[in-house]
Amino acid sequence: MAYRGSKIDPKKMGKDQVKILLLILPLVIFMALPIVYIINHAFKPMDELFAFPPTFFVRRPTLDNFTNLIKVSRNSGIPLSRYIFNSFVITLVTIGLSLVFTTLAAFSLSKLKYRGRNMLMQINQIAIMFVATAVSIPRYLIIAKLGLVDSYLAHILPLLSVPVALFLVKQFVDQVPQVLIEAAYIDGASDFHIYRKLIIPMIKPAIATAAILVFQQVWTNMETSNFYINDDSMKSLTFYMNSLTNANNTVAGQGIAAAATLIMFIPNLVLFILLQKNVMNTMAHSGIK
Repeated sequence: MAYRGSKIDPKKMGKDQVKILLLILPLVIFMALPIVYIINHAFKPMDELFAFPPTFFVRRPTLDNFTNLIKVSRNSGIPLSRYIFNSFVITLVTIGLSLVFTTLAAFSLSKLKYRGRNMLMQINQIAIMFVATAVSIPRYLIIAKLGLVDSYLAHILPLLSVPVALFLVKQFVDQVPQVLIEAAYIDGASDFHIYRKLIIPMIKPAIATAAILVFQQVWTNMETSNFYINDDSMKSLTFYMNSLTNANNTVAGQGIAAAATLIMFIPNLVLFILLQKNVMNTMAHSGIK
């Protein structure tokens, strides 16, 4: 580790960098092992899937698991493309609307002065502790009363609110200097103009983190397809993949399950890789006052 007063040059590999790398590298490898296993597992032939002792890396990669998955999906009556389309529409619309509501609420709770603001923030904090199962019945009653069963809105509305995302974004908005807000008011800017031209550009890392949180919640969600959707053509890709693997929960179906797991995992991995810098910045600033 560097002594007090010494500086680490990021462009050169010095002794201090080597010490840090030796300390962090084992942790990085350990955290990456599940990802490597999921990728290798999806390409294993049948004999390697059931080999004993189990093998970590694939020896003879094959695409049979993916071709079998496509064949089974063709025999289901509804094409796989329909479920992919449903999931993309649901995910994109939910992320877009959720980010708008989250950033607006964060700006309001952080910078605007009105009665009940602290109570609303406390309600959001309490909501973080609730799991989806605890509110499944009230959600179903609301969706049924609104007549939204078997519609895209039945997928979207229950997932718009993400209390953790609101908490993180609000903490980031708190870091915006109040003097900038006051200067904008003096120049005649409205609340919405300040939100759009000042707040949004300064909290882009937090928005990226919130996008990942919302994406993970929507992409892996099966509750809406289970409770609010009776029409199979309106269900999500996650629900279909889970149903497919359960229906083929046999020796021959393990390859299909491995391929389906990788397909569902890749979008999460790609999105996190693209936005990881913003995620780290948000985590670093969310607790700073």
